[in-house]
Amino acid sequence: MATASEKINTQEYPINMMGVMAPLAGWLIPGAGHLIQKKWIRGLLLMISVSAMFFLGLMMQGHIYTPNTGDVLEMLGFVGDIGSGGLYMLGRAMDWGQGAISIAAADYGTKFIIVAGLLNIISAVDAHHIAIGKKS
Repeated sequence: MATASEKINTQEYPINMMGVMAPLAGWLIPGAGHLIQKKWIRGLLLMISVSAMFFLGLMMQGHIYTPNTGDVLEMLGFVGDIGSGGLYMLGRAMDWGQGAISIAAADYGTKFIIVAGLLNIISAVDAHHIAIGKKS
């Protein structure tokens, strides 16, 4: 049985179509969740920053993780990478970031790619909160 606070929360922030579409669009294309809600500045800043971090990581010869059941750190790296959504899919389709890490900058590049995905996840959650009226 739902408590009084759970009933208030579901009534206060009802689920709507934009509440579902905004985070999905924002995950697939960085910043798109904000752009479809006409939050132009925030959407463009997120699109530029997530994309720049991802591509700078690739230019530093960073590694894009693939799904596996091996090392725990590699699984966490994959979770961070998959957060980039469409950028991750593009990188895997183009076979980017698959070389061996041979220089110190490549390790930093790998971290850039992971952080780009994590930032994109945070921005998708932010787009959801705006869509349901929890944030403006």
